[in-house]
Amino acid sequence: MGRRPADPEHGCAWVTGASSGIGAALVRRLVAEGWKVAATARDRAALEELAAESPEAIFAAPADVADEAAMSACARAVEARFGPIGLVVANAGVYLPVHAPAIDPGLYRRTFEVNVLGVAHLLAPVLPAMAARRKGHVHIVSSATGFGGMPTASAYGASKAALINMAECLKIELERHGVGVSLSTPGFVDTPAQTDNAFPKPFMVSAAFAARRIADGLKRGGFETSFPRRFTWLLKALYALPKPIYLPLVRKQTGWAKPL
Repeated sequence: MGRRPADPEHGCAWVTGASSGIGAALVRRLVAEGWKVAATARDRAALEELAAESPEAIFAAPADVADEAAMSACARAVEARFGPIGLVVANAGVYLPVHAPAIDPGLYRRTFEVNVLGVAHLLAPVLPAMAARRKGHVHIVSSATGFGGMPTASAYGASKAALINMAECLKIELERHGVGVSLSTPGFVDTPAQTDNAFPKPFMVSAAFAARRIADGLKRGGFETSFPRRFTWLLKALYALPKPIYLPLVRKQTGWAKPL
């Protein structure tokens, strides 16, 4: 499969989850690299504040990624402002911890509505035009949590594993249409979502660092950008072990091996 770098000549960029954290930092990074960027999230005030930093290059496009009709309308608004969409970054996500044995199906439902269906709602209005032009790029922000099980992450981790699979499938299918697909699998990033994580968070990086790595990956082409590598590569090796070995190791390292 070819390396298909994202290129501002293909059109504008559209980033979801852009009101804070990785999304806001990535919007700033892409603008610095010559992109015109539509920034989407539910927080209109935060988006307008972000857009005020560069009014000619950033378009505040508030919408809820879980709302299919709203995302279709948002795509039309983005195209009306900046023209064809050449890059979409599916970054919006929620982390809702689940503490077994108390299982709340609503937490799983909301997690998948945002983290998985939100990506589909972003892609549905833009992929046909990208394929018709044979220009464009899709980037999906997953997580190293998608590599394997982590405590309190049975909803979040499952959704991020689904995104890894989704990106792989789309890469296989869209290659012949001239549309690039890539994936990022960050470890712990210093964002508000991390406040709900009760277990240790080694090698945490800043949102600005994450945005730089994602932007570099978009320019370079290729499929997966995983960072920080000293952590995510270790996780990949851990989860490659037989389950009777890695599951007890994860329990021990995260503090879940202690009896109640």
